[in-house]
Amino acid sequence: MTDLPDSFRKVPMAHRGYHDAASGRPENSRAAFAAAIDAGYGIELDVQLTADGQAVVFHDPTLDRMTGERGPVRARHAADLTGIALAGGPETIPTLADVLTQVGGAVPLLVEIKDQDGALGPRVGPLEQAVADALRGYDGPVAVMSFNPHAVAELAVAAPDVPRGLTTCAFRPEDWNAPPARLANHAEIAMFDTVGASFISHDARDLARPRVAELKAQGALILCWTIRTPEAEADARRIADNITFEGYAAPLT
Repeated sequence: MTDLPDSFRKVPMAHRGYHDAASGRPENSRAAFAAAIDAGYGIELDVQLTADGQAVVFHDPTLDRMTGERGPVRARHAADLTGIALAGGPETIPTLADVLTQVGGAVPLLVEIKDQDGALGPRVGPLEQAVADALRGYDGPVAVMSFNPHAVAELAVAAPDVPRGLTTCAFRPEDWNAPPARLANHAEIAMFDTVGASFISHDARDLARPRVAELKAQGALILCWTIRTPEAEADARRIADNITFEGYAAPLT
């Protein structure tokens, strides 16, 4: 287990950057990350795998929602993807390497590895290796996490010195394409110790789950997602050590 730097406890994490499409700052864009840095927020971002084995900063498995293109991200090469404009302005899809250069250690960076198995199972590896390769030599505060514990286990091997955690929730069967027994296992955060996690980032709507309190009592850092109002933040902070937020200016603590 590698502990999170203390900065992950101190500053709120801007969900997919400090984004505001109306202001030309789409989610997971360089402009959203620049705004987070300027405001003093940490950054949470998502990565997907390209056809040529690189990590690009993009949330969805397909291009449809956030661009004028269609189809799977992993069917395109990085050079193609980085020329595609994001909805809401002239920004284009960045690679993880691009963002690491941009951030340069200025603020904490929380990298969520999106599930590549398709059912939160063990068919992972290439994206985790791409992330490990991109992070090699980066000396700013950074951590990795995923809803898929198998992805986190891969990072334990590929980048053992990078703090790692689990993105967690109730894992309701209607929300996930995965076997019910696997979802029940993930909902109870059963692989926390197995993967050498030091934190979770848990759905704020499910923070009362007893397993969350148990992990906190054991010394795990509890982050949560996604907070959208000051009232929701106040409620979440009764349990969570820090928040991932969007849609308002979270106070710096």
